[in-house]
Amino acid sequence: MTLRKKNPFVGIGHARSLQKDARSLQTNFPLSWADDCTRGKIWWARLPLLFWLVWIWIHHFVDPQYHSMIKGLNLGIHELGHILFGPLGQFMSIAGGSIFQCLVPMIGMVMFVRQRDPFAVCFAFGWLGTNLFDVATYVADARSMELPLVSPFAGEEILHDWNWLLEHTGLLAQDQSIATMLRLAAHASFALGTLGGGWVLWRMRQNARHDNF
Repeated sequence: MTLRKKNPFVGIGHARSLQKDARSLQTNFPLSWADDCTRGKIWWARLPLLFWLVWIWIHHFVDPQYHSMIKGLNLGIHELGHILFGPLGQFMSIAGGSIFQCLVPMIGMVMFVRQRDPFAVCFAFGWLGTNLFDVATYVADARSMELPLVSPFAGEEILHDWNWLLEHTGLLAQDQSIATMLRLAAHASFALGTLGGGWVLWRMRQNARHDNF
């Protein structure tokens, strides 16, 4: 039997290679993660959702008062937020509606990351954008209070959330500026959702073509 002298530098080189791969994965994240998650997925089944997201974004861009089909869902989550944040005091109870309707899509993003579904993460960015647009419209109405308000818990007299919040924080005169910043954030969220979703579907298609050859 022939004994070979083990090279002590082989193990070191292998460890360095693993560290290099780990650093590369961290540097390219989330693109490397999203690309890996696109394998074996059907791209064309998700394409209508991407078109719908673009459709909603265009309508929000053209008309700041536009309400999509998701408005009903967002409103329900908004009202639930008032209840969930109620034990934290009056301020948080009133602010909780807007906070929660923006928080839920973010929770969805975390859930979709755990499920390794990058397209759903991108769609959740669009969903977040619709909520930011809703909140921006509400904020912009803080002084004029012309919007028709709906609440199943307020009785006959409905409190205007953002009139109360901005008045109690001394920011009522800045309602239009705050609304503009929220709209910019909404457009940024839609841009991430639509452009990211398009890239994810493109990678799904590329990987499917590669796997078929």
